[in-house]
Amino acid sequence: MRIALVGTRGIPAAYSGFETAVENLAREFSARGHEVTVYCRPHMTERRDEHAGARLVHLPTIRSKYLDTIVHTALSTGHMVATERPDVAIYFIAGNAPVVPFARMAGVPSILQIDGMDSERAKWPGAARALIRQFEHMSAAAATIAVTDSESVADLYEARFGRRLLAIPYGAALPDPGTTAALEALGLTSGEYILFVGRLVPENNAHLLVDAYRQLDTAWPLVVVGDAPYADDYIGGLKAGAGDRVIFPGYVFGDGYAELVHNCGVMCVPTGVGGTHPVIVEAMAAGAPLVVSDHAPNLEVVGDCAATFSLDEAPPSLARVLNALLTDPEGRSGRGRASRVRAGSLFTWSRCAERYLAIADTIVARR
Repeated sequence: MRIALVGTRGIPAAYSGFETAVENLAREFSARGHEVTVYCRPHMTERRDEHAGARLVHLPTIRSKYLDTIVHTALSTGHMVATERPDVAIYFIAGNAPVVPFARMAGVPSILQIDGMDSERAKWPGAARALIRQFEHMSAAAATIAVTDSESVADLYEARFGRRLLAIPYGAALPDPGTTAALEALGLTSGEYILFVGRLVPENNAHLLVDAYRQLDTAWPLVVVGDAPYADDYIGGLKAGAGDRVIFPGYVFGDGYAELVHNCGVMCVPTGVGGTHPVIVEAMAAGAPLVVSDHAPNLEVVGDCAATFSLDEAPPSLARVLNALLTDPEGRSGRGRASRVRAGSLFTWSRCAERYLAIADTIVARR
């Protein structure tokens, strides 16, 4: 089968969970003998012809907070139907819903992956939020089939729009590289730092963690890994109020990222928007002691393996939970072990890929 992956920034993964999913799905699809094409944005990815078993196609876009994604997806769709003619296209992000029907009209069945209600993200002004809400509404009808990554998001979508999405859980794979170069570069001691990894945008709530950290009496540093385009004001404010014990290394990928997750004393994911966050399932697979917010998709993923805090009562609620974990080494170890077991049984990229391929087989046969 020929499969096109469309709508993200592309691979190698260098930005967010969508790109992580695309990279792993491309690898799994290719390993099963399928021909995979991934559409990439040149200003967001390393320029390569192939990666993870997939052929990469780099097309231009308009570098704008509001136009970057949809313009690139439109160009990719035009290229795909004119030259590639895959058996199925897998699109990502509800904001691409207006473009997806053009693939169907050209005879290419499509799957649209929606990882949460993007209209709830604080980065969007009111007019953009209203438009994205319309895109979300049309998502289920735009593609041959729309899917999401958690039952919690499926519940929300059904309550809001009256249609149920099929939930396909993400996978997790984060082997320990056995190196310490990233730790040494940042002056960190294994097991003695708090870690945040994610885009530095308001809805990922790094500011709540920084505020809670200021309430702790600990020698452990806080390491805030990530960055984001078009978020200079937020990031500047975050750094201004952080203090000298908070380390901002920017983006860290590959072995460096794996080192930081495998060696952290506590990893915190305080996000309050979206579906399953790959950083959570990867941290679970690595056996990292986790603290997550009470955002429903987070709770669905971690079960009883992680410590949780109330977003409505943060930062104080987060500070209390972090303080309890920092003073309980046995509790941290126990949560890490339980997380690793849960990830191995529920979240694998092999299982995720098989679910997508089963759907692809069905819609291709119906065509």
